[in-house]
Amino acid sequence: MYQVMLYLSTFFALFAFLLSFYACGRVAKVANSTKDLDWDAVANMTGDLATTKKTIQTLNNRINGMHSPKVAEQELMMQLMQNQQNKPNGKMLGG
Repeated sequence: MYQVMLYLSTFFALFAFLLSFYACGRVAKVANSTKDLDWDAVANMTGDLATTKKTIQTLNNRINGMHSPKVAEQELMMQLMQNQQNKPNGKMLGG
């Protein structure tokens, strides 16, 4: 029984050691890939992402018809027609 526990603990220690090497390799890979990255590049990427996000939102709204120019024109025409129908016939009441 003690021998099995000894082998299991040795196996897990070796596994943890190899896993730590893998983690160190990944950290080194990220560090090398971001070595030439400065704050100006980060600011430019942030601005580009914001512009792209706004463009995608506008496109989705157009696809869904929320900001369709036809809908706005039709609503405006309906309001004008209703306002013309509700006008008084030249008689003013009150003050």
